[in-house]
Amino acid sequence: MTDASHPPLRQSGIRLLWISVLVIAIDQLSKWWIVSNLEIGQSIELLPVFAILRTFNTGAAWSMFDHAGGAQRWVFTVLAVGVSVALVYWLRRLMVSTHTMLATGLALILGGALGNALDRVRLAHVIDFFFAHWGNSTFPVFNVADSAITVGAVLVVLDALRESRREKQSAQAPKQAD
Repeated sequence: MTDASHPPLRQSGIRLLWISVLVIAIDQLSKWWIVSNLEIGQSIELLPVFAILRTFNTGAAWSMFDHAGGAQRWVFTVLAVGVSVALVYWLRRLMVSTHTMLATGLALILGGALGNALDRVRLAHVIDFFFAHWGNSTFPVFNVADSAITVGAVLVVLDALRESRREKQSAQAPKQAD
């Protein structure tokens, strides 16, 4: 039985949790491979602008709070779990057939958040290895989980823009007389 705010389970965004599981699996397997095959600081140049570089991060995105004394490990873990609970609740409330882009974005963010949280719990840091660079300019090293979070956030923003445009178009549409 469902209430008015929740579609039937099989029609809700919960159906896309497989995406989250897939992100977690690819993230953790890629990190396992990196740790098994590269020493910290070792890199494999794949392209003139892209390398695999084993490193780690005890902070948040782009090493923010990296030197916060260790408390950030649990703060970011609790934050990731809290956000994950909220995302699952949000997914449960979405009708996947009408909110596919939003649900996909949320599932990607969920998988990425939990992938990095697993690292924090197990290792007290997050393993990073994708390294984009151009001459002396570099982008912070990142991982599969970070990529999923970024792509998911882009999908959420695109969905919001699309919904906003739909609302404006329906508000501007001439009202038809009965």
